[in-house]
Formats: sequence, C-alpha cells, structure tokens
Amino acid sequence: MNFATFEPVYEAILADFGFDRAADERARDVAADLATPFPLDRLGDWEDATVAVAGAAPCLADEVALARDADVVVAASTAADVLADRGVAVDCMVTDLDKNPETAAELTRDGVPVAAHAHGDNVPAVREWLPRFADDWTLATTQAAPAGPVLNTGGFTDGDRAAFLADHVGAGELVFPGWEFDDPAVDPLKARKLDWAARLLRWLERRRGERFAVLDGRREAADAALGESLGDDG
Repeated sequence: MNFATFEPVYEAILADFGFDRAADERARDVAADLATPFPLDRLGDWEDATVAVAGAAPCLADEVALARDADVVVAASTAADVLADRGVAVDCMVTDLDKNPETAAELTRDGVPVAAHAHGDNVPAVREWLPRFADDWTLATTQAAPAGPVLNTGGFTDGDRAAFLADHVGAGELVFPGWEFDDPAVDPLKARKLDWAARLLRWLERRRGERFAVLDGRREAADAALGESLGDDG
C-alpha cells in the first residue's frame, strides 16, 4: 500500500473524526527526529506466510491456537501481553503507545520489531518512549504522508495497521484471532474506530482477493460505509 492509494481513505477518516492533518504531520516529524530508518526486510520473511494479526479483544484468550499455529504473529497493542502469558511469542508488535509501551520497549531490546505509531494525539508518548526503544528494531509509522524514516503502509487502528503491514510485505494468508467489532465494553469513540477497522479490512480483503473470516456478516455494511465515506463504491 502506497500513500497515494491510501490518502483518500485517510482524508475520509480525518473528515469523519474531525482530526487535524497538521497535527498528524507534526507528530510524524517528531517521530522522524527520534527514529532511524527501518528496512522492512528486517521484519523477517513474511512472504507467502500465514500471518496471525492478533487483536486485543477479550476473545483472544480463547483463540490463542490460531496465533500459535501461524507462521508469523503480529500483535496489536496489549495482544502481545496476552499471547506472551500463554506462551506465544510475537514476531512484531503494532502500537500507538497508549496502553503498554513498556512491553513494546522490552520487545525492541529483545530484538523483536515494533511498529510505533505517531499521530496528532500522542506526541508526548512519542517523545517519552521512542528514545527508550532499541533503534534497530523500531519502525516508526504515521497515518499522514511518510517522511524520512517514518513509513505509512496503510491502516488506522493498531489492528488494521498490523494487517496492512503484513500485506505490504507479502503475507500469503491473514488470520485474525482476538477481534471483536461489536465489543460492548468499549466507549463510543472506540466503537467508531472499530467500525472503521472493519471498513479497512474489507477494503484490504477485496484488494487481496481473500476472504477474512472475521468479516463474515459484515461485508455488505462495510462496503456501503466505505463507499459513502469516499463518495464512490470504495
């Protein structure tokens, strides 16, 4: 996914949430000053692999086997802790530093890649935590245009960014333990973000010509919502 392809979706997200693009760009620039280039081949060989994109919903505890059986495990946020507690090592963590940055920092020091995301609302966390990460294992990301060492491979929430990253480096199949789009425990803002995550996964599914089981029963609504957001058929 290149930014030119992703940008119309990014603009739709900005419009829907009232986010400030300039704030995202300032956060990106802060990250760029703190990060070093991260060649994507440092992730390892994900090409044609089955990649488990582990979400942080409570159901992950019951779906650990799906991650354990995958070739590669990419964990969104606190999913890394849940999997570690159950003896499943992760190959990459994706985080915007809002819940368990200590885990992310420790993973980088252990030689595990972490995609650390900078956006308009988390500049203090970026300033605090990126210097604590091992540079060689830190991939700085943005939802704005990429700049310097900061990349944008697509996505919005930690979970769907993990899926877009896996797609970007050639994953063969994506599976999704620990996802719950209708989690009643989340607040309204998080619920809207999960709705966007479903739209983006549906977009990715269509681009890949794949069927993600996690989207069963949601495809028609996701298509309609994304098409409405973009003013076309998505």
